[in-house]
Amino acid sequence: MPFANLPFANHKSLIVLALTYWLYFGQLGVLVPYLGIFLDGRGFSSAEIGELFAVITLARILGPGLWAGIADRTGNAVSVLRLGSFLTVATFCSVFLFEGFWGLTLSFGLMMMFWTAVLPQLEVITMKSVVGTKASYGLIRLWGSIGFICLTVGVGKALDSFSTETPVIVSVGVLLLLFVTTLYIQAPKASAEKHTATGSIWQYAKQRPFVVFIFASICLQISFGAYYGFFALYMRDLGYSGQQTGLFIALGVLVEVVIFLIASRLTARFGVWNLLFASLLLTALRWYALAAAADNMAVILLSQVIHALSFGLTHAVSVHFIHQFLPPAFHSRGQAIYISVAFGFGGAFGNYMAGQQWNQGANAYETFATAAVFSAIGAISLFFCKRKQLM
Repeated sequence: MPFANLPFANHKSLIVLALTYWLYFGQLGVLVPYLGIFLDGRGFSSAEIGELFAVITLARILGPGLWAGIADRTGNAVSVLRLGSFLTVATFCSVFLFEGFWGLTLSFGLMMMFWTAVLPQLEVITMKSVVGTKASYGLIRLWGSIGFICLTVGVGKALDSFSTETPVIVSVGVLLLLFVTTLYIQAPKASAEKHTATGSIWQYAKQRPFVVFIFASICLQISFGAYYGFFALYMRDLGYSGQQTGLFIALGVLVEVVIFLIASRLTARFGVWNLLFASLLLTALRWYALAAAADNMAVILLSQVIHALSFGLTHAVSVHFIHQFLPPAFHSRGQAIYISVAFGFGGAFGNYMAGQQWNQGANAYETFATAAVFSAIGAISLFFCKRKQLM
């Protein structure tokens, strides 16, 4: 990877973090778009695919809080990150031992439970590591988008030539490399001032700005159920090749790279509220466009450009909000609440609902139109909070 000319080139720890993001989101680029195709190849119906997605996503509700609580109390986020990575690859290998619904659900569920230990700790470590350097969170995080692009395109092309087992075979290799990389992550230097906070994180989590932020995030993740579960199958049904589907998904992540480069400047200029509102509203338009005109390639390309806002910008400003709103002692648990509730509950409900609606592709319009409604609800919910409270 061309790290040599980047602002953090002389910081080996930041290069390792960038590589970790590359592998972490690269793995998502393998599994998220193509898990539906893998399950379809195993003979699962669309309802079963949605149910399996929902069940394994529920692991994201319990996992993050457990791991983040350990990390915050021990102050050893790096060890939690390494343990989670190791257990993820160890449990994922059991996918090759099972064929039925509950066996695969157990495999993916355990993998997801341990997978949730990775990102919250990685985010906290990165936010602390960039302090005092020329790098920013966005500059490190964008390498995750690059990894997603590379592996999404590569696996999409491979699916044109190899079996539907390809995504899980590639995943084992990526997860193993991810674990090896975490062994080289260094803990950020401890701050001269020890961060302590009295009371419980819930005294902050129950405040209106945080509640509104979480509700809007839940709505956004519900809306992603159709995309995560069935976009690749949708493209296949419309006659697009695996390579074309991979390129469509890669385009969405490619524009994220630009967003992550300028995310901090956008947040400083426009604020969290304005950016979240614009992103949620445009995401609603994105889903409806896919519902109504996905047979038009130009519409697909435009909808994928909006992915920079649907995921990239919303995630960047969400990390910023949590980091600013909560005391340092609660950062890991704040990230955990965001991931477990929004991605866990919201993602599980969205996946289940999309699976029940999809009906082997016959209800594609209704499924994506419903996604558009939920994203719009998320945008409207922001009016229950003042702009200045989400900064």
